[in-house]
Amino acid sequence: MALIKDTHDITTCPINHIAFIMDGNGRWAKKRGMPREFGHKKGAETFKKIMEYCGEIGLKAATFYVFSTENWKRSEKEVSALMKLLDEYLDDCYQRLKRRERDVRFVFLGDKAPFTPSLRAKMEKIEEESKNNSRIVNLAINYGGRSELVHAYHTLIKEGKTAICEDDITHALYTKDSPELDMVIRTGGDLRISNFLLWQTAYAELYFTDKLWPDFDTADLDAAIDAFKSRQRRFGGV
Repeated sequence: MALIKDTHDITTCPINHIAFIMDGNGRWAKKRGMPREFGHKKGAETFKKIMEYCGEIGLKAATFYVFSTENWKRSEKEVSALMKLLDEYLDDCYQRLKRRERDVRFVFLGDKAPFTPSLRAKMEKIEEESKNNSRIVNLAINYGGRSELVHAYHTLIKEGKTAICEDDITHALYTKDSPELDMVIRTGGDLRISNFLLWQTAYAELYFTDKLWPDFDTADLDAAIDAFKSRQRRFGGV
């Protein structure tokens, strides 16, 4: 694992897992008179930069809301552009894994069924290739928090469970191998979680910024972590 920077010493700031709602790509492009697809391309560049930085500062897990179950409602042109970006990223990711450039375990959260056979095969290959790596990067693709809970309940029913406790649900979620979620960061100015990690956010700290995702940088992540360090997490206690 990468060395922890002094400003984010995990011995004094027990933060292991941050999730990102990467909002504002379309608005970023519109402000510049460009099509929404251009904003998604810039947003993909920001995602790569922030994902790498999460490793540099020692986070054990990072989760990124890439494509929701509701995003299929967008225009065919925009969805096609997003799928093309995903395809390109998967190819690059696999090659970097093969060269052992990063110690990252990739997990794709969500239902892979609606994707093309080629995209599904690439996701499965990357998960297999990286399964023994330590730092977790969750990519929520065709993901919805409600559908995740339904999936978890069906999993437990298939296992023959007749009585279900909280731990059962936690271990049936897509994020079962990730540490407890500490913080959710949403860019773009909206104050909601948009069907994202509904179970996992029960005691997570929420951090909202007006910055549009393509403009979000490592200094902004530093500021979010500093805000996290200033909060008192009582988990229902005094």
